[in-house]
Amino acid sequence: MSVSAVRATGTGSAKQRKGGPPGERLAAALMLAGAVVAMVWANAPFGATYEEFWSLPVGLSVGGWSATFTVHSIVNEGLMTAFFFLVGLEVKRELTIGELTDRSRAVLPIAAAVAGLALPAAIFVLFNISSGEADAWGVVISTDTAFLLGALALIAPRYPSRLRIFLLTLAVVDDIGALLAIGVFYNSGLAPLPFVIAIALMVLLALVRFLRVGRGLSYFLLGGALWIALLLAGIHPTLAGVAVALLIPVFPPRRGDVERAAELTQAFRESPNPAYAAAVTRSLRDSLSINERVDQAWRPYISYGVLPIFAIANAGVHLDLQTIQDAVASPVAWGIVVALVVGKFVGITGATALLQAMGKGRLAPGLGLNRIAGGGALSGIGFTISLFLVPIAISDPETQNIARVAVLTASVLAFFAGWLLLVVGDRIWPPRPVGAKLMRPFDPERDHFRGSAQARLEIVEYGDFECPFCSRATGSIDTVLEHFGDRVRWVWRHFPLDAPHPHAQEAAQAAEAAALQGRFLDMAVTLFAHQDRLETTDLCDYAQELGLDAERFTEDFRSPRVLRRIQDDRLDAELMDLSGTPTFFVNGRRHIGPYDSASLIRALEAAPGAPAGGTPVAFGR
Repeated sequence: MSVSAVRATGTGSAKQRKGGPPGERLAAALMLAGAVVAMVWANAPFGATYEEFWSLPVGLSVGGWSATFTVHSIVNEGLMTAFFFLVGLEVKRELTIGELTDRSRAVLPIAAAVAGLALPAAIFVLFNISSGEADAWGVVISTDTAFLLGALALIAPRYPSRLRIFLLTLAVVDDIGALLAIGVFYNSGLAPLPFVIAIALMVLLALVRFLRVGRGLSYFLLGGALWIALLLAGIHPTLAGVAVALLIPVFPPRRGDVERAAELTQAFRESPNPAYAAAVTRSLRDSLSINERVDQAWRPYISYGVLPIFAIANAGVHLDLQTIQDAVASPVAWGIVVALVVGKFVGITGATALLQAMGKGRLAPGLGLNRIAGGGALSGIGFTISLFLVPIAISDPETQNIARVAVLTASVLAFFAGWLLLVVGDRIWPPRPVGAKLMRPFDPERDHFRGSAQARLEIVEYGDFECPFCSRATGSIDTVLEHFGDRVRWVWRHFPLDAPHPHAQEAAQAAEAAALQGRFLDMAVTLFAHQDRLETTDLCDYAQELGLDAERFTEDFRSPRVLRRIQDDRLDAELMDLSGTPTFFVNGRRHIGPYDSASLIRALEAAPGAPAGGTPVAFGR
């Protein structure tokens, strides 16, 4: 399940970092350590204390009412509610402002995820038709994305960003499928009255967004009541976390809120006092959706606390010769191992290849089927939800033990299969030379360009609106276009360098927002002419000067569509290992050397397929 996802929108770097964010490696390492602790504890001379501890009863009584839980159920039904809450936040975010808002973009990972859910379930059922455990197919459907991303970071293939985004999109769909399976197929039968109360509580949760104060406390109290109602209704109460998360609003930062926070911060700086301090804190909080604020605040506790505790509570399998022999002979064990290791790999890779062959989807540049195969193999790591569902889907304690052994075995095999495909596969089929060729060809429906769309000569520039060298290069481009006329086109793509140019990202957003009103080139000229004035207020002023619809510009400025467009260009630049701006590609090949007009004209005339002739140019002016 996806608890370590980091959105790429609005972030970037000049050079590709090897591996993923350190937090993902740490989260995976802590979960692995928890599993090791559980195994050692369960198989130590004092191993009997493992079951004794997790079976300890914990009572709660208020007046004449009392309830008793085991320590194990507190972890699996209590603490894991927070985990499912985080999963729900991510699902809501991706569906609202993330990768899944663009359905055409997500078609391949969605199809791969569905196949990765269905095929493992079918394989498990085939292995267990006569065993009486076919209903436990839910154990094999879900990928543990915390481990998946940690494993990807540890394997550290070159240029993993495209694969990582593909797997994150796939993981969200995987999450939705697993949550639906738990809610629909693994409940103990509905009790009508508590279920109606749960529906009423969800209606109240949906209305909390309209409260002016006390929203956080209201979500907490109503969420707790929903947890109790679902428990009494016979539905696994952890789904209360998902329901609350899906009812919490999410939105990109709004310009007005951000500017209000900046104004209050300036006022506090000029006159520090408690009233301004409280106003600044409140305005900063309100400028971000509660979805993102809660995610940021809770994620470390879930990743570094709840999940390792869950691993300790669920991975403690007593291993002896008899258990191993039983597992080897068990259709449940074989069904789990084959479903996770083979089913996930074949389902994800096969669905992606089939849709590509049918022309129904296209992988991002640089993301080949060999990388998808590696990601598909890693998706067989089914640790968290697989172990979570074992005691729910399987009633016999001995079979539960066998199932846990199989889940752990499958996860280890899936990791090494993914490593083999990603690392060894890259050595056998080396990636294309990075940066020598343009990864994404010109698309007249997408790209911003000057000149003729049918021109046989082309210059593609990866640039940054705050970069002084890009500004100076515009003169060179003007001369090139004048020299070749309709025989050449110039194409602009974004590569904002955040460290040296802190305003470049927002300048790119302004250009894209203007492009949605047909004024990209006008905004680009304006931005280059005012590189020392690229604050948000300046950008809005430029939009007004150009006669743009101010309200539409403001909405588009931080819209997911604009942010994704810039991020796509960033990822292309990262994949090609670009490190500076401007970087030019002449007829698809990277231009090395000076980029004055004379040098670019010579490069174009020497390019393969260049037409003969051309207006003479005076070099050296």
